[in-house]
Amino acid sequence: MKAKTSVTLSKDLLALVDEYVKGDNSRSAFIELAIRTYMEILKRKNRDQHDLEIINRLSKKFHKEANDVLRYQMEL
Repeated sequence: MKAKTSVTLSKDLLALVDEYVKGDNSRSAFIELAIRTYMEILKRKNRDQHDLEIINRLSKKFHKEANDVLRYQMEL
């Protein structure tokens, strides 16, 4: 379900949107797609940041395990 809303945009931004809106596409569809795309970028950025925090928190354990494995490979 869609809800009607009003957004104020600068003239130069609206001109840029109009450059990409062609044929059956509308400004609304273009702006909706742009917002959805940007929201996916934000979600990915948040997920990546969360993953990095986990990796950093566990890095000492990872390094210890890696060193342990390397010790087994050093002497044959």
